Amino acid sequence: MKIAIYGTEINERSKSTLLTLTNYLSKKKAIISIEANFLNSAKKKLSTKLDSEDFMSFETMDPSFDLLISIGGDGTILRAITGVKDLGIPIVGINTGRLGFLSTIKTDGIEEALNQIFEGNYRISKRSVLNVKTTPETNNLNIDFALNEIAVSRKNTTSMISIETWLDDEYLSSYWADGLIISTPTGSTGYSLSCGGPIIMPESDSLALTPIAPHNLNARPLVISAKHKILLKISGREDEFLVSLDSRINSLKKATEITIEKAPYQINMIELQGGSFIETLRKKLLWGVDKRN
Repeated sequence: MKIAIYGTEINERSKSTLLTLTNYLSKKKAIISIEANFLNSAKKKLSTKLDSEDFMSFETMDPSFDLLISIGGDGTILRAITGVKDLGIPIVGINTGRLGFLSTIKTDGIEEALNQIFEGNYRISKRSVLNVKTTPETNNLNIDFALNEIAVSRKNTTSMISIETWLDDEYLSSYWADGLIISTPTGSTGYSLSCGGPIIMPESDSLALTPIAPHNLNARPLVISAKHKILLKISGREDEFLVSLDSRINSLKKATEITIEKAPYQINMIELQGGSFIETLRKKLLWGVDKRN
């Protein structure tokens, strides 16, 4: 099995995690390839412990990989998928961050989780991805897709922006707000949730439109079919506005129109036994903790 390991920073938790992971995979005779920047950082922080011919490095992903293991939080997985994109490589995350809706493996359960993977005791959860196009086309969007959400928001001002929103060829509404979030089911537990959006089961064929601090008091989050093509036209006092694709932020001219559609491919997330989305909700959001339950 050829396994890619991806991370963004080396701290105390990721140090021990990386060593535990590579030791386990070496015993399993796996082909280990660590993202080049992460490997170089690890060598500096871990002395010669990873300076071995057993480890290769990669800068880009290709279909030869059987699995991608992310070390970090949910943000690390969101960065990792920019390399996976439409390759169909299964992804699993070891959580050295905080909340962790995507990175579900605990640092004290690495070997147990990997045993499940090597024995085939897991399922693939297929996650929708959003594609974005701009008119006129701009060079600012080096990466034009998102797993969690696409959000437009105001820039360098306290003034609201107006977001004229169309579904296919039908006008929906104009949101007067700080911004608007278009969220996938995967992203429904992220930025959208903090703005009052609904939680959507991961494999639902739906999207959520969640306004950010709307001034129209009757504006409410809206769940729509993922089959719709969404068109956004932005106006306001400033010449530019912000568009974020997961953690990647771009500045666009306000004359720019944004078209958002469901991508023709999906991201394959590994779901282990005892790690279902429903169980994650209970643990992460403390559902059922109230003693009256």
